[in-house]
Amino acid sequence: MNPNPVPKARLFIEAPLSAGALLALDEKPSHYLSHVLRLKEGDSVALFNGRDGEWRATLQMVAKRGVTVQVAECLRPHRLPPDHWLLFAPIKSGRIDLVVEKATELGVRGFGAVKTARTVVGRVNEERLRAHAIEAAEQTGRVEVPELFAYRPLEGWLHGWDVSRRLVVCDETGSGQTPSVALPPHRGQKAALLIGPEGGFTQAELERLRALPYVVPMTLGPRVLRADTAAIAALTCLQLHLGDWDEKPAFRTTGA
Repeated sequence: MNPNPVPKARLFIEAPLSAGALLALDEKPSHYLSHVLRLKEGDSVALFNGRDGEWRATLQMVAKRGVTVQVAECLRPHRLPPDHWLLFAPIKSGRIDLVVEKATELGVRGFGAVKTARTVVGRVNEERLRAHAIEAAEQTGRVEVPELFAYRPLEGWLHGWDVSRRLVVCDETGSGQTPSVALPPHRGQKAALLIGPEGGFTQAELERLRALPYVVPMTLGPRVLRADTAAIAALTCLQLHLGDWDEKPAFRTTGA
């Protein structure tokens, strides 16, 4: 019998993780393991909680009332990705879900919605967005989940901004700098990308942003991009210049 089987699933849980801990999983992960994946007692899963790294655990009991697992060993220590944020004007639900999912896959450490003059979405379902971020983290091998910041107006974001974090504004007017110039020059430097609404930033907003010493306008080429496309394109540029794409994948499961 293989003493270190490849985990058949990878799950985020809230409980602390340590060697020997016996954990009763909540209803949702229990249902997923027992009814969707149809795992049995003795099967191996990987668990992470965003604080303690990733751990191998073995199913000890699979019953109608839930699944119990025993934590065995640490597979990977906790680590944080580069300190990059994505800030975006919210768009309709299906596409905002996509933005959060892809931002998580592309390694952002935090993301948040920004109300601009032309934003038409009045409310953001933060619980749903966090659920999408957790699912993306499970599938992409992250040992943490990006932080979700509260939805607030643009001016609320700018007030008290940490000036050591470069704010790269995706400027749809085409007057910004190219990504190779606009993005921070050194790996490890804090940065945030700001994506405007479908109608773009107003002239007053652009002038307000350009007047700030930590703001750098960036163009994404000659075509007008939808907000969700702009977010993915800008994050790809950020990863290419300053991210962790040079690291090899450190996880493997046989499950979903």
